[in-house]
Formats: sequence, C-alpha cells, structure tokens
Amino acid sequence: MTEIGIGIIGGGYMGKAHAVAMAAVGAVFNTTLRPRLEMVCASTPASAEKYRQAYGFARGTDDWQKLVHDPAVEAVIIASPQETHRAIAEAAFALNKPVFCEKPLGASLEDSRAMVAAAQGQISMTGFNYIRTPASQFARKLIHDGVIGDITWFRGEHTEDFLADPQTPANWRTTGMANGTMGDLAPHMINGALALVGPITELTAAVETVHTTRPGGTVNNDDHGQMMCRFENGAMGQLYFSRITHGRKMGYAYEVTGTKGMIRFDQEDQNALWLYTANEPEETRGFRKILTGPAHPDYEPFCQGPGHGTGYQDQIIIEARDFLKAIETGTPVWPTFQDGMEVNQVVAAALTSSQNKTWINVADV
Repeated sequence: MTEIGIGIIGGGYMGKAHAVAMAAVGAVFNTTLRPRLEMVCASTPASAEKYRQAYGFARGTDDWQKLVHDPAVEAVIIASPQETHRAIAEAAFALNKPVFCEKPLGASLEDSRAMVAAAQGQISMTGFNYIRTPASQFARKLIHDGVIGDITWFRGEHTEDFLADPQTPANWRTTGMANGTMGDLAPHMINGALALVGPITELTAAVETVHTTRPGGTVNNDDHGQMMCRFENGAMGQLYFSRITHGRKMGYAYEVTGTKGMIRFDQEDQNALWLYTANEPEETRGFRKILTGPAHPDYEPFCQGPGHGTGYQDQIIIEARDFLKAIETGTPVWPTFQDGMEVNQVVAAALTSSQNKTWINVADV
C-alpha cells in the first residue's frame, strides 16, 4: 500500500462528502493507494481550520493556490463553486497532478472545453455520483447485455422541491445560470442518459423561470426545463428537470424501453430496480422488483446482506475508488473531463434551443 496526499478545495456539503469518502475508501475497497487527508481549502482561515479539525486534515488554508502548489498534495479534488473550477484545474494539471472535479464541469461550456484541453494526457474525473448506485450500474449491464433488446425510448427526470415554495427567499441558487436547474440538476440526468443509452445527437427544449421574484430579490436563472431528443442509436427520449416539483426530494428517475423489455428506476428507492421482460409467460408477465445485494456491482464491499442497501455517501466512496484506480494505473476512468464537457454541451444545446425555439444538432454547439 502507498499513501497519496489529498487536497480538497471546498469544505461544505460536497467537500465533507469527499473527505469522508477518502478517509473510508481504503477500508471499504482495500485500495492499493491509501489517501492521506493533507490539506483542505475554504473561503476563510476560520472555516478552513473548522473543516481541518472536523474532517481530520493535516492542514487548512484559505488560498487554493497554496493547496495546489503544495508538494505534499498529490491529487486535487475540486468541490468549490463552478466559477472557480477552470483556474484550479489548469493550475493543478500544469503541475501534473490528477484532478477530480464536481459537476458541472466549470461555469460554462467554454470553461469545460478549456479544462478538457488542460487535462490531455493526465488523469481527470468528473463527479456524477448517482449513476454509480449498484442498481444503476446493474441497469447499464442489463442494457449492454441486450436483456431488454434494442433501446427505443428513454424517459428521465431529475426533480426536487427545494424551491417549490414561491415564498422561499432568493439565495445563491437563484443567481447565475450555472446555479439554475439546467446547470445544477440537469447534468446528473443527462449524464445518466448518456451512460444508459449513448450520445444525444439532436434535441429541442423549453426552459423557464416560473417564480421570477422571491422575497429578497429577483431570480435570474431557470426553475425547470424539458427536452425531447434523439440518441445516436436511433432511440427517442424525453427529459425533465425541476427544482419546483412539490414532493420530490431526490427525483432522479428513469425508464428505458427496449424491444424485449423495460427497466425502471427511482433514486428515492435507490436499492431497487424494476425489470420487465417480454418473454415471460403471459400469466406471470409483469414488472419484478430486484433488490440490490452482493451479486450487484460495488455492493458487497459495503454490506454482505441482500436488501440491506447502500446510500448517498457510498456513491461518493465508489467514486473515490475509481479516482484512485485511475491514478494507480495511469488509465482514465469514466466519467473523465471529456465526459463532463459532453454533458455541458447538451445543456448548452438545450438552452440555445429554448431561446431559438427550434431543434438543435448537439455537435453544432
């Protein structure tokens, strides 16, 4: 086993998740590389010290440049606001340090393309954790193995209700397109669609702000959006994203229809996958609920009991394992920065389509 010094930029919600993951991944997956929590960066010296003590880092700083350039920091995790991603990634790659960056990759398509260019020949990874549940990994395998035949239709959504109440005050989420629904929620389900079905070639979209004013200010980004699309393999698709859907807390859900069956999944019940296969006898034909267990991808390292389930933090630990494996082998692990950029390209195409009220070829964006 070999230690590797980890630096995390951002100590809040996702910074904590990645710190916990890096502290646990060696024990869960018996990784060859064992993370050492070397340095955490936050917005002020006081918050950096708070996170250092809480998460077990050796040092804290309020200067990301200091973290990136520190020789004891051998790999960098970016869990800070999107507008900071590009500069941090470019600086780390200039020093030949592997970089994991939370989605969305940068604050714009231009940012993500620049980050892909900077990452050439080096280890990069974009954080899309939901597609890593054992259930969704198994869904990908079923599709790849042809269990439901050729894919003809995909329906996906990422819906939540944290801004469903119009009296919720304006905050950082209501300012800047990168923090709107298309920048915040849509990338997860677009990534899921690309992973399950393949590239999206064309689309038409409608993106709207429903609550244009809130207590304390105006809203200058989007509340929800929908798009119809065509995949490279010929399948049709429909995707919907919303932060104003009452009752939905983690509405990352999809249906995949094929010529031989169908798959359904809902992240609010993330340890179950629903499978329908058309070749069953008619009297018993129907959806069956598959509870995840040790037979499914990346489940057994967490628990040996079928149906006991994995959770949100476990998805981040799986990401940590993959990032360390990429560093160890020198081989990129999906999703790389290129994959993150391709998600941003679909988002940009959807915003352009909504503005122009027309179909868009994604490759033209």
